[in-house]
Amino acid sequence: MVTIERKDGDRTMENQGRGPGPRPEGETGAPSEPSETPPAGRVPQPLPQAMPQPLPYEGVWRFTAPAEDASVPQARHAVRDLLYRQGVPASDDLVQGLLLIVSELVTNAVRHAALLSPMLAVEVAVGAEWVRVSVEDDHPYRPTALEADHGRTGGRGLLLVGEITREAGGVCEVEHTSSGGKVIWAALPLKSVGMR
Repeated sequence: MVTIERKDGDRTMENQGRGPGPRPEGETGAPSEPSETPPAGRVPQPLPQAMPQPLPYEGVWRFTAPAEDASVPQARHAVRDLLYRQGVPASDDLVQGLLLIVSELVTNAVRHAALLSPMLAVEVAVGAEWVRVSVEDDHPYRPTALEADHGRTGGRGLLLVGEITREAGGVCEVEHTSSGGKVIWAALPLKSVGMR
């Protein structure tokens, strides 16, 4: 069984999970000017800057699952249900691409990391303009995408993840974790540039 927990207050991406676009008035980053002249002898103090309010669908959710075959469809369904429940404004094509990425990354963790990492973690981070999915395990091996070999029936999961990500105008990376494992993530824009 997969349980998703929201990471309270965690907006791990820069700019509190909001994109680089224009901000509503008062959210420019510059201190606001006081509206009244201070009494004689007092130094004017800038008003506290209000943090941008997250959109209703923004947040970070993380869940763990055993590194076993049953976790692949469970993770895919949990991510799909989360995106719909939160009202993330993603096209059907983008959601299908994200779900395929989750399936491939969880499958890789199950097939290649389970011996050293009996549990895996899936994280979904949603900002105003992007969605990022990641899968983390405790195995130290950092995989690379294989070239297409038409004689093999498997081994091209990361190649597929990279292609889906690039087609959508996103980015994917493999990084080491502080605990010695790895996290593989893909971040895709909500307003997809290439998915049809």
